[in-house]
Amino acid sequence: LGVVSRIDWSTLVFFATMFILMESVWASGVFQETLILANVDISQPPAVMGISVILSQLISNVPLVALYLPMLIEQGAGTASMMALAAGSTIAGNFTILGAASNVIIIQNAERRCGQTLGFWEFVRVGIPLTLSNILVYWLFISIH
Repeated sequence: LGVVSRIDWSTLVFFATMFILMESVWASGVFQETLILANVDISQPPAVMGISVILSQLISNVPLVALYLPMLIEQGAGTASMMALAAGSTIAGNFTILGAASNVIIIQNAERRCGQTLGFWEFVRVGIPLTLSNILVYWLFISIH
């Protein structure tokens, strides 16, 4: 009973709700249609990395992977594309606060427990250059392998 009382229920509900919502988005076909309308080969590493970084800002990186990975598998994407998805979705969390759900959770906890906050512009002032430099490094790595 002591363990149950220490569980962060709001975070658990947040993640469960996020995955239920993403399953609904997948079932509706909205995600798939959006990528088709982009008129790019969504299985090529440059597109995968770009789409991952951009869309992670809208739906966060973990739900993006949950939606995008089945499409890549269906398209027969290779290792480079899978690495681009891993890299793009991971570094997307550095771009803005919304890029990773963990950012939101940590900032909310800092506000609640420490009375300090980190604003959107404070975050992106560091996040944008950091993400862009990481994209370059990952892209070079993927291109070599």
